[in-house]
Amino acid sequence: MSLDSGLKGFCSRNILIILGFSFIMAVIALIAVGLTQNKALPENVKYGIVLDAGSSHTTLYIYKWPAEKENDTGVVNQIHECKVKGPGISQYAHKTSDLDIYLTACMEKARKVIPISQHHETPVYLGATAGMRLLRLENEWVADNVLAVIRDVLDSYPFDFRGARIISGGEEGAYGWITVNYLLGKFTKKLRWLNLMSYGNESQETYGALDLGGASTQITFVPQNQATESPQNALYFRLYGKDYNVYTHSFLCYGKDQALLQKIAKDIQATNRTIQDPCFNHGYSRVMNVNDLYNSTCTWKFKKPLPFNQLEILGTGNFEECQKSVIALFNTSQCPYSRCAFNEIFLPQLQGQFGAFSAYYYVMKFLNLTSEETLSQEKMIDTIKNFCSRPWKELKMNFGDVKEKYLSEYCFSGTYIISLLQEGYHFTPDNWKTIHFMGQIRDTDVGWTLGYMLNLTNMIPAEQPMSTPLPYSTYVFLMVLFSLILIAVVLIGLIIFHKPSCFWKDMV
Repeated sequence: MSLDSGLKGFCSRNILIILGFSFIMAVIALIAVGLTQNKALPENVKYGIVLDAGSSHTTLYIYKWPAEKENDTGVVNQIHECKVKGPGISQYAHKTSDLDIYLTACMEKARKVIPISQHHETPVYLGATAGMRLLRLENEWVADNVLAVIRDVLDSYPFDFRGARIISGGEEGAYGWITVNYLLGKFTKKLRWLNLMSYGNESQETYGALDLGGASTQITFVPQNQATESPQNALYFRLYGKDYNVYTHSFLCYGKDQALLQKIAKDIQATNRTIQDPCFNHGYSRVMNVNDLYNSTCTWKFKKPLPFNQLEILGTGNFEECQKSVIALFNTSQCPYSRCAFNEIFLPQLQGQFGAFSAYYYVMKFLNLTSEETLSQEKMIDTIKNFCSRPWKELKMNFGDVKEKYLSEYCFSGTYIISLLQEGYHFTPDNWKTIHFMGQIRDTDVGWTLGYMLNLTNMIPAEQPMSTPLPYSTYVFLMVLFSLILIAVVLIGLIIFHKPSCFWKDMV
């Protein structure tokens, strides 16, 4: 073996060792930097509790969000829902001592869901809606007393109780609007290609919100013309670094339960104890106490002395006649603005898509009208007309598991929804498909409570975000450096093994 060939063999072995070692070290370095930089950080989250004290029931929602914020608004998700057994808190006006037991089951559940270490810093809010707004109109002292007892009850738990109050109709509508658009991702836009191009949902136009409860109904949306004719219907929000001016109005007494009482109170004017009611299915009958009918603030305007204490309702099941009776509840004879909804309330030109939730959704779901992405006005009317025409006996046989009160009122509720959208808000066959009935979006209930929580997180200070182990610039530099080393090692190896004679010729 010549000295020259021995030298070549020695150099070849050493070069291979160096290249192999460099390759292995570069791979290890890349993996180490990647794992270190992307190591999962300890979960740093906050919790919040909101109680929705509605007119017919109370529901407790538990929300969770990261302590770090995105554009100053917490990224909130619903993790638990608990329905309180019993009616709305306004029904406890004269038995406030029962409110402690009333809330116990759901509050104890919240103790278990939220880690003990987080109890003392978890805010609790209770918002009372139209049921308590009506009670306050009837007797402000009684309403205040109910809230005072509620505050004492909630303050006894180990959470950070922040208050119980009656929220306005405008707030209820606006917070529902926030919920819909937050869950649909309308407030944020994801980016790609070094933040130069958007992807996903290209349109960031917000949805309007249609909310229907038992005692009130709300409509909220961003109008095309920002100059409002009615300042009391305008609200301002700043969310995710952007300003929003929204139109909102809440029609007290026009939730589906109070609207039904209004209709019956109006119809009783021309009867002698018995009402032939087209809004109930044929064969259905109900007896009502007159005092119960006039016990609501919403029916006071119809009150008059009657020669009987009870009235009987007999269903006739006729959609067209029912709709005539319902439409009479909306006063559209006068409008002091360029455009009105009803009862002389300003309503801008409808704009964009709308999410309809709460009772809108529950009624449409029962009627099997929520499975389609969009629903025509004609199909909705035909379905409700067909349901109203069915005999009560047949409904009882087919829907025996549904409570009689709810089952008996679906004809009225469906007709009322059609009439409210048509005559009240002026939806037409042309824009009817802009209405989308929503129950949940991304496993979160659609309603005002999430919007309430989102807004309130602006008052919860964000903690210093946990930083990654390496500054971003250092991370990029190291990843590029080790990648270049890998590429260089591979290229040198290819040159050596594919053109060895040229390589050694140059070496020698």
